[in-house]
Amino acid sequence: MDRVVVRFAGDSGDGMQLIGDRFTADAATFGNDVSTLPNFPAEIRAPAGTLAGVSSFQIHLADYDILTPGDAPDVLVAMNPAALRANLEDLRPGGDLIVDTAEFKPRPLAKVGYESNPLDDGTLSGFTVHSLDMTKLATASVEHLGLGRKDAARVKNMFALGLVSWLFQRPLDGTISFIESRFGRKDPTIAAANVAALKAGWNYGDTTEAFRSGYIVQPATLPPGRYRNISGGLALSYGLMAASARSGLQLFVGAYPITPASNLLHELSKHKHAGVVTFQAEDEIAAAGAALGAAFGGKLAVTTTSGPGFSLKQEVIGLAVSLELPLVIVDVQRGGPSTGLPTKTEQADLLMAMFARNGEAPIPIVAPQSPGDCFDAAFEAARIAVASRTPVVLLADGYLANGAEPWKIPDLDDLPVIEPAFATETNHVTEDGEEVFWPYLRDDLTLARPWVVPGTPGLEHRIGGIEKSDGPGHISYAPANHQQMVSLRQQKVDRVADRLPQVQVEDPGARDGSGASVLVLGWGSTYGPIGAACRRVRRTGRRVAHAQLRYLNPFPQNLGALLRSYDKVIVPEMNLGYGYGGQLAMLLRAKYLVDVEGLQQVRGMPFRPAELAELLTRSIDGTHTDDEMAGSTWHQS
Repeated sequence: MDRVVVRFAGDSGDGMQLIGDRFTADAATFGNDVSTLPNFPAEIRAPAGTLAGVSSFQIHLADYDILTPGDAPDVLVAMNPAALRANLEDLRPGGDLIVDTAEFKPRPLAKVGYESNPLDDGTLSGFTVHSLDMTKLATASVEHLGLGRKDAARVKNMFALGLVSWLFQRPLDGTISFIESRFGRKDPTIAAANVAALKAGWNYGDTTEAFRSGYIVQPATLPPGRYRNISGGLALSYGLMAASARSGLQLFVGAYPITPASNLLHELSKHKHAGVVTFQAEDEIAAAGAALGAAFGGKLAVTTTSGPGFSLKQEVIGLAVSLELPLVIVDVQRGGPSTGLPTKTEQADLLMAMFARNGEAPIPIVAPQSPGDCFDAAFEAARIAVASRTPVVLLADGYLANGAEPWKIPDLDDLPVIEPAFATETNHVTEDGEEVFWPYLRDDLTLARPWVVPGTPGLEHRIGGIEKSDGPGHISYAPANHQQMVSLRQQKVDRVADRLPQVQVEDPGARDGSGASVLVLGWGSTYGPIGAACRRVRRTGRRVAHAQLRYLNPFPQNLGALLRSYDKVIVPEMNLGYGYGGQLAMLLRAKYLVDVEGLQQVRGMPFRPAELAELLTRSIDGTHTDDEMAGSTWHQS
């Protein structure tokens, strides 16, 4: 096959994320292109055997370039009745269903609403079902190690991974090495049990006649280079570290743990050997304040968070705007409002990033489009912050941070140098001929003010949240000066656009003069679903173009002309835009006075390419309605 979608599902304590990650790593090592979608409850240990407690991990692997984790699984591994009930409707007709029968008893079945056993009552007649007691088989495989019954049953996830690895003819060496490195020193018995269960699962597939055949998915043809499997959270961390290396600035990260941004703090705290300083603060405000203090001290300052924490940081971000110091704010968006859906994804913080601060406080906004692109976006956010002496918001989301894909490892020396250009000398001569330092004397190109390491002799100056005079930096309440300062700060952000690349459009028909009249424009993690949906639409003979925005403030300079060059512009977003047809769509209408058609979905999950392709087709044909799909909203200005 050229592509297969696999989903592991079980209780949140069954290790589905672990085996999903391991299967992904093996597929990436083999050379497949992969894309993943972890999905798990917000609770650390959700109620066992309930629908709310189901955890799943979906992997799409292919022999060509793919953009999403896929729509419907071809293979579903269900470790209990709840996992089956929660995921069965997604399994494609005729797909392989591998079921652990250990919990298919009256009480667990009733808990999730099954009145009879679906393994016996014909519910699964449309699928290829493989029923086996994986828990019992896994327990038997580790009996010689003397584990207690509860500990022995915990390795059933490794049995499932071994079985699926056989189904795809993937070697076990990588996972065995992982198990030994992770558990070997701490508890050799646990390591041995996991390896034994893994091999038992493989051998079950190899020696029984339960499976007619397996799946063969050849390696993908990727550009030459050195690759690794990477998650978005890891890529964000590495991008910030690369910016530190290319700027010569020590990386300081002030953070308070919050899902789904905590992984950045976990990862960056491992790199003290590279000079990374991480500070786990007592709250979100303290984390941002500490990071801003580090920026004042001449560090590459970063604070990480998600939506609820981002709202708390706004006063400090406003102070950073006033101080005109570089600060990177990483917001890994999640479902809201309030606590909302902590482990689900959303794109609803764009307007908060744009407007949440009091007063005139503009800041640049950057959004990555894929897990691997998180590296480049993080590096770019740091570059803009340092060059323009401004806070920059990096808008990722849970789908990107938790998802993974193959990533071509860049050569550090190929990345651009980020020059802090600290001020070391006086920069102004008074009418009396005295050489002085003016903290708000601006660079002609960027309008950035000087950045001074505290303690630099002769460059003492006052900064703070109260308005300063342009140039000398004295406290000023003069109306004309305030007009001047807020205008300069806005112009400084506007000038970032002078150094941004043009928006690129994917339109295969444009090469032969038959370009599309419809443009689908996205931002952030909608890149994959939109790209995959556009491929499907083109296969029907319809022409459609696709562009993805990385820079959301300021917009690239060619965006306005680009939007006006199409008869129709459709903007899919994972937000409602406060009833205005999407947050980005609202900004585009306000900025460019263009007729934009918004498509919004707020389900805590990314768009499905098949559904999106259908909706795009109906929009292109003019046959859609406002209630085209439950949970989706169309809005035409």
